[in-house]
Amino acid sequence: MSDPKPGAPSFIELGVPEGGRARRFYEQLFGWSFQEMGGDNFLARTPTVQIGFHTQDADAVFVIYFEVADIEAAVQRVRAAGGVADDPVKDEKGFGRFVECRDDQGVRFGLRELPRAP
Repeated sequence: MSDPKPGAPSFIELGVPEGGRARRFYEQLFGWSFQEMGGDNFLARTPTVQIGFHTQDADAVFVIYFEVADIEAAVQRVRAAGGVADDPVKDEKGFGRFVECRDDQGVRFGLRELPRAP
């Protein structure tokens, strides 16, 4: 993995009511290619960042995950600034450690610590 870039968008999650419909829209709009992830979930590969699509989400919202070097320290900073961070931090092989948060006005975002190089 590359050197950490704290604050850089590192992943985007998109929850949509209808996955196939969203896939067709973004395929037509941007020409993105997609990888199946099981069920109705899939991954879009854009020139700069991956976007994970999950379906049956009435909120229909993009959630940006920002890179951090130390996820526990970042969670503490979120809370100290008046935000909320889920507990516990999740770890997904090949993706890294991540947590969903809300800022002090309720806006959803995520934090992601990239996997360490072996």
